[in-house]
Amino acid sequence: MSLRLSIIALAFAAALTPAFAQDHAAPAAATVTVGSIEISGPFTRATLPNAPVAGGFLTLTNTGAEDDRLLSATSSIAKETQVHEMAMQGDVMKMRQLTDGIVIPAGETVALEPGGFHLMFMGLTQTLVEGETVAVTLTFEKAGEITVDLAVGGTAADAPAMGH
Repeated sequence: MSLRLSIIALAFAAALTPAFAQDHAAPAAATVTVGSIEISGPFTRATLPNAPVAGGFLTLTNTGAEDDRLLSATSSIAKETQVHEMAMQGDVMKMRQLTDGIVIPAGETVALEPGGFHLMFMGLTQTLVEGETVAVTLTFEKAGEITVDLAVGGTAADAPAMGH
């Protein structure tokens, strides 16, 4: 990885960390369902012009009797969309692509949130503007495919705003 990409990755990792979040959230969206998966609170953060990356966040609840898996995501806002995880390894925060996706156990909820699991939009094709929405198509192993709108919050949003 080049030095420039390393700096960008470090800056984005810091932006995904909850300690950097402020109370600038986008309006919450209604819950949508595909198969036995309920999707709630989808949001992303506004970006500066020419920003190379952004994160996507939402909550997945499996109301079914079988585990399911978020396999992938796609969006026209980025050249590539990946399912990612941020985790501490010793004293270092590491971000990595989850090529096998994320398991959503039967009867449980998995949050894609700043500082943990998230969607990673790489090679942004547009600036993300606060107050707008962006479409993302999620593909699940059993539930299938669904397109959801992520509300664009402030640059440091840590959750969608409630009650709007």
